[in-house]
Order: sequence, then structure tokens, then C-alpha cells
Amino acid sequence: MRDYSITRKNSNTWYHAKVTDSYGNNYDNYFETASEASKWIYHVWEKEDWFNSANSQELLNNAIANCVRLDEERGIEPSLD
Repeated sequence: MRDYSITRKNSNTWYHAKVTDSYGNNYDNYFETASEASKWIYHVWEKEDWFNSANSQELLNNAIANCVRLDEERGIEPSLD
């Protein structure tokens, strides 16, 4: 069952968005504006079939490899710290 919430503790903090997709997976993220949070929630729902079919370990591996490649291209020593 889809669900969401957007909260903010006080005026000096970020908006905290939580969303549940129709598969029951929960996601959360932080945003500067409520509008950005709302757009992200719709993005998750629009892409939920893709999120649930993708291999998360493969995605993480590809993201890290891309970061290392970008560092090397810029002449920066890659670091995963």
C-alpha cells in the first residue's frame, strides 16, 4: 500500500520525506523544500517497478566504480572514506 509523509521539526531543519511504494518498500530522504520532497515521492512511485527489478548491489557497485573513474579523470586519488 502506498503511503508518504513530509515532516519538518522546526524552521531551521530540512524536510524529511518518507514514502512506501506499492510493494511495501520504504524509502526516506531529506530536502530543502517541501516541493522537492513532494516531487521525489512521485518519482519513487513512478519508478517503483524499476526500483524493485534492479539489483541493488550491482547498482551500488556501478555507482562506486563511476565515482572512482571520475576521481581518476580529475587527477584525484580515489578514496572511499
